[in-house]
Amino acid sequence: MRRSILLATALGTLVAAAPARADEVSDAIAEAQRAYAAGRIPAAQTALQEALQLLAQRAAAGLAGALPAALPGWTAEEAQSNAAGISGIFGGSSASRRYANAQGQSVEIQVMSDNPLIAQLAAVLANPMLAGAMGRLVRVGEQRAIQSNDGNIQMLVDNRILVQVQGDAGPEAKLAYARAIDIARLTGR
Repeated sequence: MRRSILLATALGTLVAAAPARADEVSDAIAEAQRAYAAGRIPAAQTALQEALQLLAQRAAAGLAGALPAALPGWTAEEAQSNAAGISGIFGGSSASRRYANAQGQSVEIQVMSDNPLIAQLAAVLANPMLAGAMGRLVRVGEQRAIQSNDGNIQMLVDNRILVQVQGDAGPEAKLAYARAIDIARLTGR
């Protein structure tokens, strides 16, 4: 009984969040509704899991869309997004993009969202005293970030999105790339 109530609640939440137009997410939700109405609970669960995976893939693509184009003098590889792998094991989505310049230096931006591991790190990053012990506090737009001695940057956005800017380029290049990230798009605002 409790399992049925939880399934019905999940169905209702997904249906309420689903857009009106038909697409693969709303199709999976509709399939789950039909299976649930017919009493086929395992089929309803499978369809809901499919809808959740499709939503995670869209979220990962949204993260990738927030990564900047190459800055002047740099080239960029294609952005990669993922709703599986390490972030998929623990939940959430991830995206990354690598940049290189003519001197052979590189910068890589990695973004993870809605991952329980981020929640553990959030307590440290949200506290300026603890964050300051990890490196130099810098501002990236309205966001507080930590820049370590090697110039790598960690930033927590919206208390659920971890941004890491790493590589062998200088600290200024890493900070410039961090500032080029579309934070509004990253958060979906």
